[in-house]
Amino acid sequence: MITGINHIAIICSDYNKSKHFYHTILGFEIIAENYRSERDSWKLDLRVNEQSAIELFSFPNAPERPSYPEARGLRHLCFSVDHLDETIKALEQKGIVFEQVRTDVYTQKRFVFFADPDGLPIELYEA
Repeated sequence: MITGINHIAIICSDYNKSKHFYHTILGFEIIAENYRSERDSWKLDLRVNEQSAIELFSFPNAPERPSYPEARGLRHLCFSVDHLDETIKALEQKGIVFEQVRTDVYTQKRFVFFADPDGLPIELYEA
């Protein structure tokens, strides 16, 4: 059956801005970058870890995704971190703005949200 998440596909509005965000700011390694002229579209494969990747796509005139208030569909991406405070501090130095740190009432683990360049909610969850 299912053994894990292989990749997450994201369509962005500004390819260069999103590439910078996911690669330079969040630190995901570039696996491959391809321009698909027939679709006027970039596809960037980024390694999250040994099991998971992000596929970052650009498409001309892609519609905006409703996010706030909550809409049906994918709610947010969540990445595990070992040290939430250290990760927040490092990303704040790169210009990331965070919501308040919260504690999961069920697990007592701390987590925090921020957004990618298109407003896609991203959560960091302390392991």
